Amino acid sequence: QAFRVDVIREEDDTLEFDMVGIDAAIANAFRRILLAEVPTMAVEKVFVYNNTSIVQDEILAHRLGLIPIRADPRLFEYRNQGDQEGTEIDTLQFQLKIKCKRNPQAAKESSDPDELYFNHKVYSKHMTWVPLGNQTDLFPDADFRPVHDDILIALLRPGQEIDVLMHCVKGIGKDHAKFSPVATASYRLLPDITLLQPIEDEAAETLQKCFSPGVIEIQNINGKKVARVANARLDTFSREVFRHEGLKNLVRLARVRNHYIFSVESTGILPPDVLVSEAIKILMGKCQRFLNELDSVSME
Repeated sequence: QAFRVDVIREEDDTLEFDMVGIDAAIANAFRRILLAEVPTMAVEKVFVYNNTSIVQDEILAHRLGLIPIRADPRLFEYRNQGDQEGTEIDTLQFQLKIKCKRNPQAAKESSDPDELYFNHKVYSKHMTWVPLGNQTDLFPDADFRPVHDDILIALLRPGQEIDVLMHCVKGIGKDHAKFSPVATASYRLLPDITLLQPIEDEAAETLQKCFSPGVIEIQNINGKKVARVANARLDTFSREVFRHEGLKNLVRLARVRNHYIFSVESTGILPPDVLVSEAIKILMGKCQRFLNELDSVSME
């Protein structure tokens, strides 16, 4: 009944929010779902037609698989096991075809590869989407591409080239880490800092240095410097205060047992608020399946 969610901070790919009134098992289940069960699209198969770079085919395929792809997985189906050929409903196709050449206009005395060669750095921006079947009609406004354009894939020298075709499929982080939609998903309990008696003057300044910036502030009351707890959630529990004999018995550190501070950082495939809502749907689905199993057992 007292459960609530408070959004504290939301930026481009990061979201910080509080979950209040839940058990640790639910909080951890939510974290694990974010890491391993929210689906994404990632490179699964790499068809190498030509690779004369110094990067081996297996390493190249592995690097391509770890590049996050900006594609909404909710638009696609899971590919059936054993299917060799992808279809427009379960596969995204990308091509990477690039060749390094010398720059005839480069100065003779130059030693800078950026001046001497064309396409000597292979970036994720060189990956181009190749529609399968009727995907052009299915996704007329789609912009399927790597999340970041500046991910370095390989280095080339004149005459070397890479020509590969990639198939992206839908998967979850439980199967492979490349499908995980978050860079980090973590939680911590809300710190609770209590000053057992007034702390003033030099002791107040020492106390302030024992905590992270913003946790303790010093007020001027009747000409005295008095410490107070300004924002306990900024504390990192360094326990530095217990190294000071004059302070360790004046401060009580604790944590609020049912108040969890979640931090979610997306890889950019989906916004963090969408990832959180998808994780909630998955958790609800798990609960519903469990209830259905209990009903079926009771009926038997």
